[in-house]
Amino acid sequence: MDFSKLDGLIPAVVQDASSNEVLMVGFMNQEALERTRSSGFATFFSRTRGKLWMKGETSGNTLSVRQMLVDCDDDTVLLLVTRNGDGNVCHTGERTCFYRTIAETGNKE
Repeated sequence: MDFSKLDGLIPAVVQDASSNEVLMVGFMNQEALERTRSSGFATFFSRTRGKLWMKGETSGNTLSVRQMLVDCDDDTVLLLVTRNGDGNVCHTGERTCFYRTIAETGNKE
């Protein structure tokens, strides 16, 4: 993986392995990628807290990784996952982080 483009981070797109629904996007450093591979649970690097975090470590809504795919430039990973717990992925309690349209956010195009 090429961690050189975003100060040691790569985007990680998370998709439900059964429904193909895009659930979230997080960032991984090399340690988060290795921890995800070794544990089988999606682990990310928090840019705001400056540390690793496993998705669902406090809520119980973990993500079991079924498959990891890499893009053609080796700088983005796609995690195909199974949702655990109540299945909600977003910190707001929604099933996915992608539940609003641009119009709902107040952004103008």
